[in-house]
Amino acid sequence: MRKYLATLAVLLLSPSIVSATSLNQSAWVANTSNYEYGYNSIANIQITGAPADTDWARWAMLHDNSTYRLYAFKRGSKDTIYQFAFNPNTESYEYGYNSIPELKLVGTPADADTSTFAMLHDGSAYRLYLKQRGNPNRLYQFSWVDGTEAYQFGHNSIPVMSITGFPADTDWSRWEMLHDGSAYRIYAFKRGSKTHFYQGSFNRANNQYQYGLNSIPALNLVGMPATKNPRVGLLHDGSAYRLYFLGH
Repeated sequence: MRKYLATLAVLLLSPSIVSATSLNQSAWVANTSNYEYGYNSIANIQITGAPADTDWARWAMLHDNSTYRLYAFKRGSKDTIYQFAFNPNTESYEYGYNSIPELKLVGTPADADTSTFAMLHDGSAYRLYLKQRGNPNRLYQFSWVDGTEAYQFGHNSIPVMSITGFPADTDWSRWEMLHDGSAYRIYAFKRGSKTHFYQGSFNRANNQYQYGLNSIPALNLVGMPATKNPRVGLLHDGSAYRLYFLGH
């Protein structure tokens, strides 16, 4: 019995089975280094219809010029991702709304780390990114194959890219990406901090993501409610840079 209870406690506390019912939203305040909770935003947005096996330790977001989208892996899977979208009529992120409910990763490299991922839309393609296992400075790129359920490694993409120059205390378990209409950007939190994070962008000259390139190198998060979930979502919707934590 004691062994059973100990196992149950581990399962209940595991980040891979944490629940989530909402998103807390912040936005960048122009001409500052701050993202502020509720600034130019709906402060808290509900998530509805999520399958019971949604893995909220592995989620990401993007905006595709018309729709705000939320993604999360199926628990225990390395190739199945659930898709949600924001319904303006209900002001909630709904599973399968205006979406392909389930997506598949195809051609994933054997050494890809599926414990975290990032997504963005660059105006023409939906893109998904994984890190190389054991090497957070190596980035694998996928994109959606139009008319299918597949995100395929290397499709319409530079398959492998490097990340350079980020501080030694960067926490690569908390990272995200976005495209703001002109630049591909990458973000990661400072290790041990829930309010301080770093920014870089893509250098087309050498196909690398570089810390501080055409970016505010260090940013602050102000007033955001605390979260037990380690992940962060970021997107640009054509007018604002937005950052999200999961709420409960």
